[in-house]
Amino acid sequence: MAVKTEEMVLNMGPHHPSTHGVLRLELNIEGELIMKVTPHIGYLHRCFEKHAEAMTYPQVVPYTDRMDYLAAMGNEFGYAVAVEKLLGIEVPERVNYIRVIMAELQRIASHLVAIGTYAVDIGAFTPLLFCFRDREMILSLFEMTCGARMLYNYIWVGGVSHDLHPDFIRKTQEFIPYFRPKIKELNDLLTGNQIFIERTANVGILPAETAINYGISGPSLRGSGLKWDIRKNDPYANYNKFDFDIPVGKGLMGTLGDSWDRYYVRVLEMEESCKIIEQALASIPEGDVTSAIPKRVKPPIGQLYSRIENPRGELGYFIISNGTTSPFRVKVKGPSFVNLEVLNELCKGHLIADVIAILGSIDIVLGEVDR
Repeated sequence: MAVKTEEMVLNMGPHHPSTHGVLRLELNIEGELIMKVTPHIGYLHRCFEKHAEAMTYPQVVPYTDRMDYLAAMGNEFGYAVAVEKLLGIEVPERVNYIRVIMAELQRIASHLVAIGTYAVDIGAFTPLLFCFRDREMILSLFEMTCGARMLYNYIWVGGVSHDLHPDFIRKTQEFIPYFRPKIKELNDLLTGNQIFIERTANVGILPAETAINYGISGPSLRGSGLKWDIRKNDPYANYNKFDFDIPVGKGLMGTLGDSWDRYYVRVLEMEESCKIIEQALASIPEGDVTSAIPKRVKPPIGQLYSRIENPRGELGYFIISNGTTSPFRVKVKGPSFVNLEVLNELCKGHLIADVIAILGSIDIVLGEVDR
């Protein structure tokens, strides 16, 4: 005789340590099996898009930092590129090189947080210590440049706020050969760990077609085998000058697009970022980094959508200008918000414990989800 079960609603979060911020997941479960997952957001809302309407264009930059606070350089980068397109201005080549270097250092730092916290989600603590040890070195490079370790206000419309510190290039060149063996160390400790593989392989499978239909981007999309990266497919700044690969999922246990693939793409991307940084440091030109910063930012009437590749995926800014010194409208397409939408598809039929492994593999930041 079949055992009769009854569906139950279980709330996970908003204070659960593994929801990566103040996220509440409403789980419909039968025993240990997930029938449906409904994310409830809005606990961290800070009205970024409405604030932007009351600020001048340059004043918006510090507010972008506070969305994806683990990738603040990228947030600023994307906004600056969008406003510069509205203004029709070209930045000095040295500025492009500095921005790329900062964005790739930020990508490594962001992925280190993603990997370290993911290990904790699965039950391994040591990788977190390793990841944060190396991330601190990158934050020290940022602090040397602009005085801040997390929220930078460094990439401005038309340039950057400061030129590089005299020791920056040397110290960054020293960091890359130091860091490469650490990626191997992380792989030896975590990537091939049998317990980690059991918890992540064939869990939360995201087929490529489903990823496209949901608008998924970044490592979550590339984990499903699709070679799509805005830095390659729709280049901005001077990314077209650098030689680097686009890592995709491998299907370790025979199924492409699982939680392990999404994790491993981030590991591989750190090596590619090292390649870009090395090339940029070797060929960075001299120049004035503030020469193109306009004294008054007042774009003509118009609108545009501009996008960049942030650590979590496609970060897009839709800006409407009414010809004044403040944007009429700023709408952000945040990859964390878009990628979170597929959570229900990934969790159906899995166990409660797998929800943590799947959510961590998407790598969301609630500041960007709620904005």
